Amino acid sequence: MIKPKCLRRGDKAAVVSLSRGMLGEEPFIHKFYLAKKRLWDDYGVELVTMPNALKGIDYLYRHPEKRAEDLMDAFADKSIKAVFCAIGGDDAIRLLPFIDFDIIRNNPKIFTGFSDSTTNHFMMHKAGLVSYYGLSVMNNLAEYVEINPYTKQAMEKTLFSPSQTLDIGASEYCSYETDKIWWGEEHMGEETPKFPNSGYELIQGEGTVQGELLGGCVDVFPQLLGTSLWPDLEDWKGKILLLETSESDMPEDMLTWLLRNLQAQGILSVIKGIVVGKPAYKEKYDSYKEVYKKVVGFEAKRPELPILYNVNVGHAYPTALFPLGLKYEINCEKKSLTLLEKATED
Repeated sequence: MIKPKCLRRGDKAAVVSLSRGMLGEEPFIHKFYLAKKRLWDDYGVELVTMPNALKGIDYLYRHPEKRAEDLMDAFADKSIKAVFCAIGGDDAIRLLPFIDFDIIRNNPKIFTGFSDSTTNHFMMHKAGLVSYYGLSVMNNLAEYVEINPYTKQAMEKTLFSPSQTLDIGASEYCSYETDKIWWGEEHMGEETPKFPNSGYELIQGEGTVQGELLGGCVDVFPQLLGTSLWPDLEDWKGKILLLETSESDMPEDMLTWLLRNLQAQGILSVIKGIVVGKPAYKEKYDSYKEVYKKVVGFEAKRPELPILYNVNVGHAYPTALFPLGLKYEINCEKKSLTLLEKATED
């Protein structure tokens, strides 16, 4: 996997709207300017928009080819060092016919996003590029009051000043979807409430395992199955699977069926471990755990497979930033997660 270079002062980053075009709508455009100011003031990085990124929900829904054009142009532009997704949505898969994987492969640069951007991360994987799961402009860079300190530290240790290894610890606090601050300029002075976080939990497994991280938002997986983006079984071999659920409040039955599909493909039989994000809803915390025990531990007959739960990834709050395609270690005894190599190149 190709690892892009880290960000430095004076660099330029582009925002792209590859899914829902919310950023360009009048009630939300203030989020772009907030993120732009923060990146410049704190890091000396200039945030620019690609030509179609602010054209709004209706236009971008009707023109997936223009969304893809922005992505291709951002990668082809030598002056742009990072590409940040504006927000998720539900139809990034419509960009697939317009993607030139050679452009991505030949112009490696930082790519971030989560949720429906899972599709775009699998595009990066197909092109052979390390990408960074988490960190969208509207959710994270433009969070009201400040960028969450836990997220900001994760961003700095991956995108700006990478170390040889990185211990990804749990946040001391958390909140859920029901606690979020609604977006609007009238709420800009309101801070997301914080509650004590119980930390990482080991659902099952023992020992220490290592493998490259691959995955994303499990809600998106059905749109990827059967396409050229979905890795074959050999590609899944030896991986650590990253799974998180969206704000759509997935029923336990649906999570069960999706995990059963992974087993039917043989994926649960060849991976080294699973990293599971904190559910977006507190009410699902215990019931989701039981689904993993049932499907992975009993049905797939892999009770020894480490499953690290309650990880700050994706729709969890706060969220860290997870390089995909790089090697991690799950230590079951310590209930720890460690990135074993530099997140970006100097």
